[in-house]
Amino acid sequence: MIDGTRLPVAELDERIEAILRGAGLNEVQAGALARVIGAGERDACKSHGLYRIDGVLRTVRAGKVRPDAIPEIEADDSSAIVRVNARGGFANPAFELALPHLAERARRLGLAALVINDCTHFSALWPEVEALTAQGLAGIAMCPSYASVAPAGGTRPLLGTNPLAFGWPRAEGDPYVFDFATSVAARGEIELRRRAGEPLPEGWAIDDAGEPTRDPAAALSGAMLPFGGHKGSAISTMIELLAGIMIGDLTSPEVLEELGSTTLAPMHGELILAFSPEAFARGRPGDPFARAEALFEAILGQGARLPSQRRYAARAVSMAQGVTLSSAEIAHLDRLLAEGMDAVA
Repeated sequence: MIDGTRLPVAELDERIEAILRGAGLNEVQAGALARVIGAGERDACKSHGLYRIDGVLRTVRAGKVRPDAIPEIEADDSSAIVRVNARGGFANPAFELALPHLAERARRLGLAALVINDCTHFSALWPEVEALTAQGLAGIAMCPSYASVAPAGGTRPLLGTNPLAFGWPRAEGDPYVFDFATSVAARGEIELRRRAGEPLPEGWAIDDAGEPTRDPAAALSGAMLPFGGHKGSAISTMIELLAGIMIGDLTSPEVLEELGSTTLAPMHGELILAFSPEAFARGRPGDPFARAEALFEAILGQGARLPSQRRYAARAVSMAQGVTLSSAEIAHLDRLLAEGMDAVA
C-alpha cells in the first residue's frame, strides 16, 4: 500500500475498536477508547492518536488496568458532585457514562463537578470539554499523571505533565477549546521525537543529573520542565491538589510508585467542572454568549488565532476526505489486529 491511504473516520474507529476487542477489552472499554483515539488521528493530534494503542495494550498486558471493567455511578442526586467509579478501567467510558448526569446537574444547579476515581488515563482532555460544550456548557477538566516533571528550580521528576483543558460553547462554529500539559511539552511529543531521531528544543527537559538536555532519550530518563517556570509549576501543583488529593485519588509520585514505569498509562483520578453560562449571568445585562463572541472577534481582528483552530481545520478535512495514514501506520494496525497482545513488548 502506498503512503497517503485515506480511511473514513468511522472505518478507522472500527479498526481501532477491533484491535482493542481482539486484545481482550470489553465493548464498553474498547468503544470509548476507539472513539477518542480515532478523534486524535482525525484532528491530526498524532501524539494522542494511533500511537496510544500500544500503550493501552502494554498497560492491559501488565495487569495495571481492567479490560473488562464496567464503570458505576454513585447515586446522590442532591449533590453538585457526580462521582463515578471507573472500577479500575479507563477514564473514557466512565466519562461517557457520567456525562448526561453531569450536564443535567449543571443546568439545574448552575455548576456541577464530575469526579472519576480509580481510572487509567491515557489521552487528551479536549474530548471531555468538547462534550460539555456540545451540551451548551462551559467546562474545565484536569488530572495528574506520573512523576516526570521537575518543579521549577528542582532537579528530579516529582509532578506529572498534569493537563488542563477548558471549553466554551458557541452557537455557530467550533467551540473555544484549549488543552495543554503544564509541562513545556506533552510526554508523547518527546517520545515521538525520540522515535524520529529529532532533538528537543532548548528548555524542554533536563537529564538524570539535572543538566539541560536536547536528547529525547535523556529527557525521558531525566525530567521534563514546567511551562513558564514557576507559573506552570504552581498550576501543576494545583492540579495535584484538586484532581489528586482533594478527590481522594493518587498524586503523580504515587502513580509512578504504583506503576513502576512511565511506559504504561497512568492510573489516578480525574476532575471535570461544568458551568451553565446562562445561570451564572442570570440577572446581569447582556447575553454571555454574544459577549463571548465579541471577545473572540476582537482576538481574531488583531490577526491572532484561537486555540484548536488548526485541529478543527484538520478535522474538517478528515471528515470530508478521510484520515490520511502512512503505509507503515496501516501495516502496524494490521499487525496489532493479527497479533493482539503479542504485538507489544
